[in-house]
Amino acid sequence: MRIFKSAEEMQHWSLEQRISGQTIGLVPTMGYLHNGHLSLLNLARSECDIVVVSIFVNPTQFGFGEDFGKYPRDEEGDSSMCNEYGVDALFIPDADEMYASDASVYVEENSLSNGLCGVLRPGHFTGVCTVVAKLFNIVLPHKSIFGQKDYQQAVVIQRMIRDLNFPVELKVAPIVREQDGVALSSRNVYLSEDERERAHTISVSLEMVHEKFFAGEVDAKVLKELIVENLQEASLDIDYVEIVDGALLTPVESVDMGDVVLIAAYCGKTRLIDNCIF
Repeated sequence: MRIFKSAEEMQHWSLEQRISGQTIGLVPTMGYLHNGHLSLLNLARSECDIVVVSIFVNPTQFGFGEDFGKYPRDEEGDSSMCNEYGVDALFIPDADEMYASDASVYVEENSLSNGLCGVLRPGHFTGVCTVVAKLFNIVLPHKSIFGQKDYQQAVVIQRMIRDLNFPVELKVAPIVREQDGVALSSRNVYLSEDERERAHTISVSLEMVHEKFFAGEVDAKVLKELIVENLQEASLDIDYVEIVDGALLTPVESVDMGDVVLIAAYCGKTRLIDNCIF
């Protein structure tokens, strides 16, 4: 496995792979890898000749008071996991490599990112779009793999790819859950035993409304109220519960196939997100 910390060296190596006819799959991560990330690697390996993983805790997507400083990091463990898993190249830049001290160009999406997490985390998706655009230009992938758990992020990146004509195909891998149903996340490490038990309410609520939908309940207001009641009983602090059009992320009144219910809630001090596609 090749390890690159220089953007220029990473780009040069990727260009050599493309010239030789290899297809490149990029899995962008912020590290602290878990089985959810491994599912992304599986999809990348099945789709491409070369798998590149990037590990970069991107400062521009964290707002004031968020957990950038304490976000879990394990570069040695991540490198070992990638090597054992057969990753071809690992790109681990530092912040100075990704952002010049006088950086003044950023990528904004001004429609799909306006609601949901975009309201509560101003500037977050500008940071996401900017770093992903940079990774596309550095790694030169044919395909890039994102996880469904960050549903809004995937939809926003797809719009960026379309609007800026990036020659990259975005693939979305299904959510991977732990045995208790909690969606895998690097932030789960923050949860105490009691908080972990209460966090389970999120996936239980998603499963419940999915079953209600297939039993004939299509009123979005009714389904949302069921979720809110469940989360409040578990003493979770709700950021939002929304049911939206799967492509446009606009709220719906009557739920149809392809719509998505999205939840963001705090369990203790840990912000968790999850979703379910009807």
